Amino acid sequence: MRGLSSAWGSLLAGIASVATLPVAIYLTRFSERYDLIHGSFAIPLAGALGVVAIMLGARAKRRSAVRLGRGPRGGVASAGRVLGIIGVCVALAGIVALAVYGLLEYAGSRD
Repeated sequence: MRGLSSAWGSLLAGIASVATLPVAIYLTRFSERYDLIHGSFAIPLAGALGVVAIMLGARAKRRSAVRLGRGPRGGVASAGRVLGIIGVCVALAGIVALAVYGLLEYAGSRD
């Protein structure tokens, strides 16, 4: 049963990882107190959730392999791992975007 819970945990963490940054950016559109740059505070959360999804997916796959196919299929765990990898990539893209923004702000302030 634990392999199943790890697989579903991986899937849920992967979905949360992929959705965290777009939702944070979307919510800044409806707030007058927060700008788009404030959505960048969700980058570490998206990355951490992605890493958790990858780790839980790996754990579920290992446990399924030990059972010699008698447990649940690894499709849910694989989906969670893939979503975790995508979530980490989204977080890395957010870091690159934030770095480019900082560089452009710095270059613009020197003129």
